[in-house]
Amino acid sequence: MFQTLKKYIVGIFYSLPVQLLLLHFKRYQLLLVFWYILFATVSGNFMQSFGANSLYLAPEYLGKVNALSTAFVGFGIGVFMMSWNISTFIVNTKHIRFLATTAQPFLKYCINNAILPLLFLFFYFYNAVNYATDQELISTTDIIILVSGFLGGFVLSIFIAFAYFFSADKTIYRRMGNVILRANKKYERSLKRQPILKQKGDVRVDWFLSASFGLRKPRNVNHYSQEFFDAIFKRHHIAAVLAILFAFICLLVIGFFSDNDIFQVPAAASITVFFAILITVETAFSLFLGSWVLPALLALYLGINWMYGQNIIDPRNKAYGLNYTNENERPSYNRDSIMQMVAPENTEADKQVFLNMLQNWKNKQADDKPVLFIINTSGGGTRSATFTLNVLQKLDSLTQGQLMPKTFLINGASGGMLGAAYFRELYLQKSKNKTINLQNRSYDENISGDLLNPLFTSLISRDIAGPVRTFQSGGHWYVRDRGYAFEEKMNDNTKGILNKTIGDYREAEYKADIPLMFFSSTITRDGREMVISTHPARFLMQPITDSDHIAQTDPDLIDFTSFFARQDPLNLRLLSALRMNATFPYVLPNVWLPTNPVIDVMDAGLRDNFGQETTLRFIDNFKDWLQQNTSKVVLIQIRDRQIGDWEKPYEPSSVLSSVTKPILLLQNNWYKLQDYFQIDQLNFLAKNYGQQFYKVSFQYVPSNINASAALNFHLTASEKIDIEAALSNPYNMKSFTEISELLK
Repeated sequence: MFQTLKKYIVGIFYSLPVQLLLLHFKRYQLLLVFWYILFATVSGNFMQSFGANSLYLAPEYLGKVNALSTAFVGFGIGVFMMSWNISTFIVNTKHIRFLATTAQPFLKYCINNAILPLLFLFFYFYNAVNYATDQELISTTDIIILVSGFLGGFVLSIFIAFAYFFSADKTIYRRMGNVILRANKKYERSLKRQPILKQKGDVRVDWFLSASFGLRKPRNVNHYSQEFFDAIFKRHHIAAVLAILFAFICLLVIGFFSDNDIFQVPAAASITVFFAILITVETAFSLFLGSWVLPALLALYLGINWMYGQNIIDPRNKAYGLNYTNENERPSYNRDSIMQMVAPENTEADKQVFLNMLQNWKNKQADDKPVLFIINTSGGGTRSATFTLNVLQKLDSLTQGQLMPKTFLINGASGGMLGAAYFRELYLQKSKNKTINLQNRSYDENISGDLLNPLFTSLISRDIAGPVRTFQSGGHWYVRDRGYAFEEKMNDNTKGILNKTIGDYREAEYKADIPLMFFSSTITRDGREMVISTHPARFLMQPITDSDHIAQTDPDLIDFTSFFARQDPLNLRLLSALRMNATFPYVLPNVWLPTNPVIDVMDAGLRDNFGQETTLRFIDNFKDWLQQNTSKVVLIQIRDRQIGDWEKPYEPSSVLSSVTKPILLLQNNWYKLQDYFQIDQLNFLAKNYGQQFYKVSFQYVPSNINASAALNFHLTASEKIDIEAALSNPYNMKSFTEISELLK
């Protein structure tokens, strides 16, 4: 019995499926990186904070998760698997030469190389079904439909691939008759001189699966010449390269026409097809360049870097509407020019404009000393945008429409500003006698709509692989990239009402018809904050200090409108201002600005995730007017996370995480550090201002602390429900009551 068991174990071990799997791990580990990324992404262990798993587990096409959207993903995964088979077939054939003597060698190779693909399919379906059930709240019937769609797309891609290679096999063997004859004659002659020995590169294979899934022993091929193998496999390699070239052309077509909704395929499909292309390119480099791969990649990098330095290629993203054309008029980003901006005559002139705006606001109030609200909203992707809109809707209902008329300033970061800007525009539309119900649930659906899918689709099909295409905005030309895709999708989700320039709000803000908004971002060059508004606000560029006792510091904030006075600053697209405010690292590109030297900006949350720092500086500048003309100043803070956040400490869970703890400590506690610092700021201002200053906070606290809404640009159905439910938690209910009391 032991001998029988040993025989089976040895037979399994030396089977072609097992030997191929071991060969991948032994020789071509780099190709396995793509499999690792797919497994880790689907399981939620890779880029989950960016929402990568949702792209695969809940793919959207034309705004819906349905059988067609999953079919695209299934087709893309099928293309990836076939590319994997093609690439490994090319590099492994020298170790399994007996396949060349069989009919349809590539088909047999795919069958015997199916362990890893099958494991992934089972793993994918397990995670997809759980995700659809727990996160998207999809019924069993609909899940079956989604799975059927995926299988339909997957089977279609496999069928097309095998139909192509079956035809190629027939053509190859029709043309190889003479080569086979010459190989046999050469073998007969060689036998007369010396016996043919087994090649060292061949792996031991005792059996393999045939095209009909039967067990077959490999043929002895020692008598075939290398010329024969080279001729057979070379033709298969050419057929494989043509197949993947066709996939690359399809990706280019998708990128070129992706402005059309029909061509905006699920991002997971584009990403997976791109992985398929990368596998083929990597294999080609290794096959043809051998040990020269690293020097070739270095030369490629240096060439691209040189073209970038010579402005031959320019992948940098721009702020749409801003004038980049006249390089001679670009402002100098240095200490002297910045200090000129904060000259006393400039700051006083700007303050007078804002005092006029404050007076216009007061003239619209019913009371002689009204309550003035300032709203701060935190960053946090789509979850913050949705939570902010939900809070503002409920506050508007609770105050019987008094919230927005009594609000003078809205400030914040990232996703929260998306929700606040959308609500402000809806309020503006309603004030123009349009039939708008600010509590309409459709607005929640609009602001919580997916923004992640077009971002990644554009990243792959345009930014990396696609041809450069341009578009016009405000009389200037810009490149279509994932920044453009984000703005267009945001515009589509909100039904086009945010498709304006910031200058379109200038008069309404000045007359106090709507609250003023500051759009912030962080300058990566030195960490200074850049604030965008419809009116110059140079008085914000420095904190107020007692110059008799404390030396004045250099400005730590740049006023966008005055700094770019020659670049049409008010022509800046509102959606671009929001994107600059919400430049999620890596997902969205940093925005470079026409300065000398060039600077670029990213997410406001890097400097002030809660919008509080700029707000407190604003209050400090107008403290005297506020104390004389208002009964209360109420700071409403809308947060996408708890104050303190004791539930999520940074705890190393492995030896590696202990080593990386000093590096990641700042990253994991960045927002907490801002909180600690800003609480001190707030307490100091409140004490200095007096008893009529109040702060009321609203917090998104998930019902399940281990299943909070992800910080990205995609929300699942269960996350949307959880965000809405957060309004009713005890802390927020108390805050709603406080607002009602403050209005009395």
